[in-house]
Amino acid sequence: MSSIDRICADPGKYSFDVDRLGECKIASPIRHHEFIEDGGRIMVTPNTELSRRLAEKLGHEPSFERAGPLAKIFHDPSWTRVGILTAGGLCPGLNNVIKGLVEILSFDYGIKTIFGIRYGYAGLSPRFGYQPLMLDPDSVDTIHELGGTVLGSSRGQQPTDEIVDTLVRMNINVLFCIGGDGSLRCAGEVAEECQRRGLAISVVGVPKTIDNDLQFVGRSFGFETAVSEASKVIRSAHVEAKGAHNGIGLVKLMGRDSGFIAAYSAIANPVVNFCLIPEMPFILEGPNGLFAALEKRFAMGKGHAVIVVAEGAGQDLMEGFAGKDASGNVLKKDIGEFLKRQLAEHFKTVGVPCTVKYFDPSYTIRSVPARGTDAIRCYMLARNAVHAAMAGRTNCVVGNEGDWYTLVPIRLATIERQKILLKSDLWRSVMDATRQEFYFSPEDGIKSSVNGIMMAP
Repeated sequence: MSSIDRICADPGKYSFDVDRLGECKIASPIRHHEFIEDGGRIMVTPNTELSRRLAEKLGHEPSFERAGPLAKIFHDPSWTRVGILTAGGLCPGLNNVIKGLVEILSFDYGIKTIFGIRYGYAGLSPRFGYQPLMLDPDSVDTIHELGGTVLGSSRGQQPTDEIVDTLVRMNINVLFCIGGDGSLRCAGEVAEECQRRGLAISVVGVPKTIDNDLQFVGRSFGFETAVSEASKVIRSAHVEAKGAHNGIGLVKLMGRDSGFIAAYSAIANPVVNFCLIPEMPFILEGPNGLFAALEKRFAMGKGHAVIVVAEGAGQDLMEGFAGKDASGNVLKKDIGEFLKRQLAEHFKTVGVPCTVKYFDPSYTIRSVPARGTDAIRCYMLARNAVHAAMAGRTNCVVGNEGDWYTLVPIRLATIERQKILLKSDLWRSVMDATRQEFYFSPEDGIKSSVNGIMMAP
């Protein structure tokens, strides 16, 4: 069931309006700025069919609140104390977001007390004893040049009541959480606990997922940098593959449940011949399996092949259970090493000379600084997160739709993983760029591949 189907099935459960702590009565200290209209809205999706379906169920056109600076704000800057944390895995752009938050808080609102919470939510638990960093424009001046996060990160949720107790003890009334699905769910629980206690604390998320798998927030920061960095590796894999008779360049990229990085990398680098993603089941053996597809390519005189595989692809092909990480995510079995072994063993068995060169750049890609428009997106997300928090919005994340930035309730952003639709124009573009649909079609002409899905004969 898609996110739209889920909302339509239970429209009363999912609100498109973000929570507000109260009426905005304080004049904004921002100068020389054009304020947006309080209550302005942006359509949820430009897809008219989806909008129609939602409107029928909701009784109104679905839209999100527009993000941006308001003339009247909720929190008094003179009394505001801020916490910033990064949680989950590393991603290009984390330091850019931290820098953007600190600079907008300082330059636009004149806020002096900004705590950098160390090592994610663990930094808000006294059991760990992590001392916060004091942040100001000077301390974050050049951090955008560095990969990773100057605050450190961690996986796993800490007790919500413990986190809120710490916020109260530190007199923090604005908390920014930079994280993905699990981290934002935790932020939502913190916001709800604050509301249950009657605490005027804004909890605002900046969506961080290198896999681009959050709903309704648009392109996530770090994604474009990841595709750019993956391109360098794919070019190397292509060179290595062409350097050997029947050479195979095998590249494993990030994508636990969603194959966006692999798909976009394949389109950006048409030297890729096979793109394997979690959304697309595939088999190894049989007339329409991966082995046969590679044999067909080699038999046509194409003396090499480049395969890009997302880390969550082909999990059903491997035995065993890899367990879960500290955040509760199911760990993926290593499809890269598995394919490397299986490919080498298969071609050895059938007596076809073949060389497999395997590349796993995952951690290298995660740890680089954000580049180009990615860095701009980081700043814009940070900027709008600050404006939202100071206006008393809470339990929300900042998203963007085209040139517009929006405020999205955390419950909607984390309703389910965003995935590639195999009938979408994106996946059709992958099929066109790689021609893998042709290679997976058996020689006897039997139609066994639909939009790149390899079905068992």
